[in-house]
Amino acid sequence: MAFPLTAVLAIGLSLLGATGAAATGAAAQDASGPPPQPSPTPPSRPDAMDLSLSPECRVPGSKLYTLASLRRVKRALRERRTIKVLAIGSSSTAGTAAASSAATYPARLEDELEKLVPNVNVDVVNRGISGEIAGDAADSLKETIAEVAPDLVVWQVGTNDALARVDPESFSASLDETITWLQSHKIDVVLVDPQYTASLASDDAYGRIVQMIEDAARKNRVPLVRRFEAMRYMAARKEGASLSREQFQLNDLGYRCMAEHVARAVTVGMLQPEPLPPTDAQTSEPPKPPSPAE
Repeated sequence: MAFPLTAVLAIGLSLLGATGAAATGAAAQDASGPPPQPSPTPPSRPDAMDLSLSPECRVPGSKLYTLASLRRVKRALRERRTIKVLAIGSSSTAGTAAASSAATYPARLEDELEKLVPNVNVDVVNRGISGEIAGDAADSLKETIAEVAPDLVVWQVGTNDALARVDPESFSASLDETITWLQSHKIDVVLVDPQYTASLASDDAYGRIVQMIEDAARKNRVPLVRRFEAMRYMAARKEGASLSREQFQLNDLGYRCMAEHVARAVTVGMLQPEPLPPTDAQTSEPPKPPSPAE
């Protein structure tokens, strides 16, 4: 039996709340209750449909996200402080074609996260720039990080790189270097790949960028919101049009679904166990082969 994400979160947060409180000793005893804690128990089946999503936005987990742990977000939960999220990307993040600033995906994301994780404050800062490519984001990110000091960066990336035919190797290098830099500064990362449109579904360059983002997420062990696959699934179901009239920019429904999908990836990331440290066998150098006889 598959349980909705909200039920899994409620059970997981309550179960490990007690163990987290015990681990923090006297400081936890002074608190009014145990701090919210992520649970190592993942949703029961990746293909289960999460009924807590809006009907127009429902997508099986396997087409919605890939999973990885979010260490910094978990720490914010343990410390009972506001989770600071920085949303970067291009027009989908900036909110082009949205009816208002409140209808943009970052604004909706803040509401979704606070709904899924009750009694936790979330502050989402929107720094989307229409037309931005991965290399430009990498150049400006350090200054933004110093200003915002986020726990989590949600990076909607790849659409303009694909449309501008940016060299794939340069794109991949910018992606990896930026993720590595963020992780070295103890900042969690969630990637969001390009939107799906019927006109670009068979474009090889577009598809290659989508695949490279998935490869980068797997390599760097960060969650990925599979927006391309999710939107393709929703388009096939024809539950509602998530694109604006020109069939490329998202409309208000598209932004709402994007916010719900990113929120699910973030909250399920809170539930993921920490990766095991490498064993001695993995970290030790292999024995050198014997020198050939003279």
